[in-house]
Amino acid sequence: MNKENQEPQSPTERKNPFFEPYRTPHDTVPFDRIRMEDYEEAFMEGIRRDEEYLDKTINNPDKPTFDNTIINKEDNEGYYDLLERVSTVFFNMLSADTNDEMDALAQKLSPILTKHANDMRLNEKLFERVKYVHLHHRKLTHEEKRLLDDCYQGFVRSGALLDAEGKERLRQLTEEASLLGLQFSQNLLKENKAYRLVITDPAQLDGLPQTAIDAAAEEAKVPLTAPEAPLSSPEGDTNVLKSNEAPSGAVGGAFGASWVFTLDAPSYSPFMTYSTQRELRRQMYMAYNTKGIHDNENNNIGICKRLINLRREIAQLLGYKTYADYVLSRRMAKNVRSVYRLLNQLVDAYKPTAEKELEELEKSALSSTNARKRSRKSSEAPSETVGETLEPWDLSFYSHKLKLKKYNIDAEMLRPYFQLEKVIDGVFGLANRLYGITFKENKDIPVYHPDVKAYEVFDRDGSYLAVFYADFHPRKGKQGGAWMTEYQGQYIRELRDKSLELRDISSTSPAKEKSLNSQPSTLNSQPSTLNIRPHVSVVMNLTKPTPERPALLTLGEVETFLHEFGHALHGIFSNCRFESLSGTNVLWDFVELPSQFMENFAIEKKFLQTFAFHYETGEPLPDELIRRIVRSRNFMAATACLRQVSFGLLDMAYYTKSDAFDEDIIQFEKEAWKKAIIRPQRMDTCMTTQFSHIMAGGYAAGYYSYKWAEVLDADAFAVFKRHGVFDEKTAQRFRDCILSRGGTDDPMTLYKNFKGSEPTIDALLKRNGITAQQRSYGSHGSYGSHESSESSEVL
Repeated sequence: MNKENQEPQSPTERKNPFFEPYRTPHDTVPFDRIRMEDYEEAFMEGIRRDEEYLDKTINNPDKPTFDNTIINKEDNEGYYDLLERVSTVFFNMLSADTNDEMDALAQKLSPILTKHANDMRLNEKLFERVKYVHLHHRKLTHEEKRLLDDCYQGFVRSGALLDAEGKERLRQLTEEASLLGLQFSQNLLKENKAYRLVITDPAQLDGLPQTAIDAAAEEAKVPLTAPEAPLSSPEGDTNVLKSNEAPSGAVGGAFGASWVFTLDAPSYSPFMTYSTQRELRRQMYMAYNTKGIHDNENNNIGICKRLINLRREIAQLLGYKTYADYVLSRRMAKNVRSVYRLLNQLVDAYKPTAEKELEELEKSALSSTNARKRSRKSSEAPSETVGETLEPWDLSFYSHKLKLKKYNIDAEMLRPYFQLEKVIDGVFGLANRLYGITFKENKDIPVYHPDVKAYEVFDRDGSYLAVFYADFHPRKGKQGGAWMTEYQGQYIRELRDKSLELRDISSTSPAKEKSLNSQPSTLNSQPSTLNIRPHVSVVMNLTKPTPERPALLTLGEVETFLHEFGHALHGIFSNCRFESLSGTNVLWDFVELPSQFMENFAIEKKFLQTFAFHYETGEPLPDELIRRIVRSRNFMAATACLRQVSFGLLDMAYYTKSDAFDEDIIQFEKEAWKKAIIRPQRMDTCMTTQFSHIMAGGYAAGYYSYKWAEVLDADAFAVFKRHGVFDEKTAQRFRDCILSRGGTDDPMTLYKNFKGSEPTIDALLKRNGITAQQRSYGSHGSYGSHESSESSEVL
């Protein structure tokens, strides 16, 4: 039954919160009012409304124009897209706070939503109107032209030019790919959460810092819930708890007097770095690096093969040789050749240094174990030993020892100075120092979990700018990693009816009222405009607090926070007319520039001095420790670079396939990235089956973007360094030219507007300590080609 045909509700009858004004501060999502049953109802009603709108548009007797075809829906007064509204909340929750019921609903809805999207994109009458406007339109602004081109290309790239048979085949392929991507993510989450390493002997905690021990003790108190699919463990791993088994000594479904380590980053990383128990490190490493290849219902091998083939077939159906060709035609890189050119040059530049790094590490490890042998008394148990070649589970452990030896710096030395609450103050203070913005927590804004904090963001002049959510810690229903997302994108709405402005103000907070009256408009020629401000969120998996200590972060976690905060600033500062071009809606190999740029501040002394105070004594982070941080910055940097390059090579290997893929995933993986690999590879581990970026995320044929953007971020930060890292004029130019512009112009144009010239790879190599003799990139150090019309071919 259609919504409008239902009986009127009584005043006391509950309404689906998605169907009415939110009436919350800044119209934020009313998480506290949403129930599971609301989602499906809102999805189906949203689809119905879309179909109604489609019918109205394609049957419009007026000649197609930009205004009645391209932006009619987006600029409609008082309109909100119900399907977009519910989809945003649901799929964000599916990553940040899911449960079995939500997972099941996602499986049910996936084919329905994909079919609906295809129905819109493959509608011939709608495309004919779009095509007509593309060929015959009024004089457009630059941003309008950008939107029109994106709209037209979106239809073409979604199959609008295919014949009936091709369209039907595309429907089948996209529906299957959507469902498999979802299944991949759900399997990975189950694998990650199913594993537990239970330690009952205190001697096996040797080497671990107290912070890790306390966290493991807290994890042991978490009650066991309903059985999940168990993670098969290597034979003989008696310390691995399958999630449907209770450990020895467990009481009431919990772990009793024991310590539990998981595959979540705040647990896994310290264990691999500090534990002296080599066998337990091996177990943890193997559990982490075999996710998705076990003989159970969470196996992702078949899913990966099928996704690779589905994407290849989709691309070829649309006229491209490979899926990479399809993707890169709408990226800064433009083509496969320019991606490989970057990756190969990075291998050439960094590999000699990486080989020396690993050689030094192996010598240091061997020396360390031999020294322990000589000092051990005959009555003592044998200590851990390594052979001439380190195993993968040894690398973090011995890297830490070598770093400590060379620089006298250690993550645990720094952790007491990085209390989460102080880090938050520091990151917000950095944004204030650069851009003049301020953050104020608002506990009246509903959140979806107690871990989440909601802030109002105000501009330099005090006007309301955005809502910012921060979700800090790992939990059962949360995917691993860190990401930024939005609950509302920024855009500018034209107001023809003045009463709309009053209605909007009356249902919101005083802060919003101020923003509506003071927010500058980019459309001064319009009668009246309303700048709809964004609601952005960062989701992370940072160290949790314990009863003994507050949440104390590592420097790496501080960098993660800065990275995601950089994405958030890209959304917060957006000032674009159209939502589909605003914020982080940019070409995918440009999107990591604002995030990676912010990481540069992590080792800046003047930044650290603003927040890094010992959580117990209040003493500032000593200058000597800061000097050691800076000196150790490039420790194993070449090895880390090759790791990222190896992932990029793997990604490209899969998606440059022009024929059907039916190879052994593990064997193919080892061959694909071997150019960037120095040490012998293990054939019993697999990255592909847990590589969410290229299987279930938006980075298929695009993982190179991290290194591409790293060239940009190093080059951009070099500009700041020349003028002073906190220079307000440089920061304002970065905001005006890049952060506020979204995807309204070509990324290279935006970058050149900021810097005045194209970026080069030199700043990145200099930052990483790669000498001139090691730089083998030849004469093309610039991102822009001076040789051909392929203006973005790099390096």
